[in-house]
Amino acid sequence: MIFLLVVGAFLGAVHYWLYRRFARAAELPRGGRIAVAAVLSAGWLLAVIGFGSGTYFATSWARPPGYVGMVWLSVVFYLWLGAVLIALLLLAGRLLRFAAARPGDRRRRVFVRATSILTATVAVGASIYGAIVAQHPRATHTVVELPGLPAEFDGTRVAVIADLHVGPALGASFTQKVVDLVTAQEPDMIVLPGDLIDGTVAKVGADIEPLSALDAPLGVYAVSGNHEYYADDVNAWLDYWETLGLTVLRNEHQTVFRDGAALDVAGVHDYDAPEPDPADMAAALEGRNPENAVMLVAHQPLHSSEAAANGVDLQISGHTHGGQMWPFHFAVKLVHDTALVGLDQVGPTTLYTTSGVGAWGPPVRVGAPPEVPILELRSR
Repeated sequence: MIFLLVVGAFLGAVHYWLYRRFARAAELPRGGRIAVAAVLSAGWLLAVIGFGSGTYFATSWARPPGYVGMVWLSVVFYLWLGAVLIALLLLAGRLLRFAAARPGDRRRRVFVRATSILTATVAVGASIYGAIVAQHPRATHTVVELPGLPAEFDGTRVAVIADLHVGPALGASFTQKVVDLVTAQEPDMIVLPGDLIDGTVAKVGADIEPLSALDAPLGVYAVSGNHEYYADDVNAWLDYWETLGLTVLRNEHQTVFRDGAALDVAGVHDYDAPEPDPADMAAALEGRNPENAVMLVAHQPLHSSEAAANGVDLQISGHTHGGQMWPFHFAVKLVHDTALVGLDQVGPTTLYTTSGVGAWGPPVRVGAPPEVPILELRSR
């Protein structure tokens, strides 16, 4: 609960700053200030409920208002960007000694009000658009050429379900939509590179039950992401996944066969996983036949350097969300020196990073549509 109190205090400070920028700085009349304060206060309360949904509050009552609150956070993000831009323009005007940029000048008031209305319109419009996009994941198709792939596995189709993030805003109906999408593609193998949930097993477990319907001839494999470590014990989640029929790879590998040829499917815990369950690439690859091609399922692309050093042929990851909301892409790119979405090459390792199918925080996607990649493996 301390976490929720800290989040609430932080969001309260952000909302108060927005009030000052969009009500006081715009010199709105009393009625306008009251209206802005009411909207910001309601948005703050709904956002706090959204953050608590699935962890502190039962989703049965918290998810509907929490969904609105989490979408509202997208509006807040774009309002903040717009307010910063307006403030910088006014600062530049004062430095250049434009009279219209001075407090009290009528032209300044007109400028601030007009740009505030424009910013609010863009923020709301972008958030509604992004919320609609986030509800409609699509299957994408990518050919992945691997020099070490046995000819018997040529044409193998691997479906990737990453970053579902069900819990606070998205529930079982969204999971079912994803399962139906994957089933329609008839893949040979399904991998789930983590961050399937946000919340506790008790409050969110039912929201991923539709995953039990996943089936593929070469298996369904899952690994932990960083969010599995936040709200609950990671092993409680991984044990629960196993009850749904998922093969959970906990720093280990399994060998699959097709027409006598072998392919190793390895999986590691999340890159930032703490003790006693840290990622262990050596353990995941220990005991495998070095003649076999190996495919690694790892939540974060940051594993790719170690994967390359260990001769991994293909790594499949998520985590980046493709930036999720423009222009957040630029900040995410600072952390990753590989492609945020799609194919990349790290030494001998081919890396595929998906933008994911769900959304963390605001259930909104702007410039990074949700996807279920279907990777068609080709021997080269």
